[in-house]
Amino acid sequence: MEAKGHLVVLGYGDVGKSVIKVLKNGTFRFVVVDSNEKVFEAVDFEHIVGNGADEDVLIAAGVKTASFIFVVLNDDTNVIFATLIARSLNPDSTIVARANSVKSIDKIYRAGADYVGSLSIVAGQMLAKMTANCVGKSCEIDEDIMLYEGIEIEKHHIEKGSPLAGRSVEYLNLENSIGCTIIGIERGGLVMTRISKKTLIKERDIVAIVGSRKQISEFKKKYVE
Repeated sequence: MEAKGHLVVLGYGDVGKSVIKVLKNGTFRFVVVDSNEKVFEAVDFEHIVGNGADEDVLIAAGVKTASFIFVVLNDDTNVIFATLIARSLNPDSTIVARANSVKSIDKIYRAGADYVGSLSIVAGQMLAKMTANCVGKSCEIDEDIMLYEGIEIEKHHIEKGSPLAGRSVEYLNLENSIGCTIIGIERGGLVMTRISKKTLIKERDIVAIVGSRKQISEFKKKYVE
């Protein structure tokens, strides 16, 4: 049976390598897909040779049960198709995509991406940092992260007496009340990325929140300050 919660990286170019460099330091499973067999000649991680925009290839990579999908292909048409297929196969996953051209950003969002980064070098840095904060085993990067169009990720420690402690994601209803989303929880040195409505937040947790600057500010005013 396919293990749930792994990560899929579509594309092993410069951006994909930036993501994998961080993922390899973690304890979680990931699968990399690229159509160029030669890029995998000296690697020691799980991979599949194939077109990242092909449905059968995505199914083979376990997209249906992946928690995060990184679409970092070199062609925006393939990015759009891969995002569309991945979203249809897994409506609950978080999809982070690279836009090779600024003109493609809106199309990639419409295809189903949750976050889109433009420009290869910048996108690689952002995706790698996001990965470290969201799914790394110890959240090694302390600075806040700003994604495209002012979307940010911030970490917050849940202190004793916090109004978040003991509450479920469903009860807090942050997406509807404020607009931000909990995308990861670090607890006892382990990081959870499979966040459901029933997930409970506990004292001493570190939660990763994603949203716009305004939404993050509203979250902090209501729950942190």
